[in-house]
Amino acid sequence: MKSRNTGPRKVFLGGNTSRGFYSFYDQVVNPMEANRIFVLKGGPGMGKSTFMQKIGEAMSAQGYHIEYCCCSSDNDSLDGVHIPEIGIVLLDGTAPHIVDPKNPGAFDEIINLGEYWNEKGLRPLKEAIIELNKEIKGLFQRAYGYLAQARILKDEVESYYTDSKALDITGLNALARGLERLLLNNARTYLSHRERHLFASGITPNGTVNYLESIFAPLEQRYILRGPAGSGKATIVQKLYQAAVNKGITVEAFHCSLRPEEIEHLVFPDLKIGVITGTPPHLFRASPGDIILDTGEFVNYSRLEPFKEDIGEADRRYVEALGRAVSFISRAKARHDELEAYYTPNMDFDGVNKCREKILKRILDYAGE
Repeated sequence: MKSRNTGPRKVFLGGNTSRGFYSFYDQVVNPMEANRIFVLKGGPGMGKSTFMQKIGEAMSAQGYHIEYCCCSSDNDSLDGVHIPEIGIVLLDGTAPHIVDPKNPGAFDEIINLGEYWNEKGLRPLKEAIIELNKEIKGLFQRAYGYLAQARILKDEVESYYTDSKALDITGLNALARGLERLLLNNARTYLSHRERHLFASGITPNGTVNYLESIFAPLEQRYILRGPAGSGKATIVQKLYQAAVNKGITVEAFHCSLRPEEIEHLVFPDLKIGVITGTPPHLFRASPGDIILDTGEFVNYSRLEPFKEDIGEADRRYVEALGRAVSFISRAKARHDELEAYYTPNMDFDGVNKCREKILKRILDYAGE
């Protein structure tokens, strides 16, 4: 099946999760495939996101495919830009995703935008900046507390399926084995296969946001797993992931934004195949040619009937806890915007723009343009 989308790809490198801020920053690029990693340092409101966005747009205009790494704490900002064809990465290296060069000079380096701030103008704002940073930290801590509650409630809902023996485990295992044979048995394997771990979705100030369309629409074949929470979708995805790793097949694993150790979606880049967990909050619009597999077919719902009220209450409280978490993340963003308002008037953006043009020229040199 032909792809539907040739636009930029969007992913999350980090996320607000039940385990706090969870980072896959080290997964943005394989060091052996990197020409240059530019790590941007500096405070809020210094133009790091705009710096990366404009370079991404300039390279896109040159015909390069761009992967935008979006910020889960600010939907309008970027955490990074990846240009895979030439091995170039730009990253925001400030808290909470602190990044420092691991091989300074060899292929990664720091760009310090702090060189362009007006220290004299910021000095009188010291106490206000400290207080805002303290408040933002507290708001995120409360958000993570509610996300931990949401996880417990989601786990409770799923436990009823296993505890009541409502799942046809034999049937689910047969489905997983069939998918493995269909997708992976004839795939070419490599001793130097690659794994890459990312987020396709994020818990953001605007609620749960996903970029499934940008990731999966360009693929030639998609398998969409649907079914209620607890019906075995994650188990099937995990089995496929492990089979790919064991067979030496390159795979991208996209993790759950609430339970970051759990894999929800898979992309096999060499095969141009994707496996999607297509249930709320990350629904994926199927198109002709997509194969939909419903794990609900392996559920004996009569065995869940005695727990119907308990499941409904846990679901209600889960939605409530997730909503509370989003409200605190939204409040943290509002305070962060206030923080940016202190820095922005005290920045030499002409200097930042000149710096960006120099970096863009170097990137074009790497590309041979």
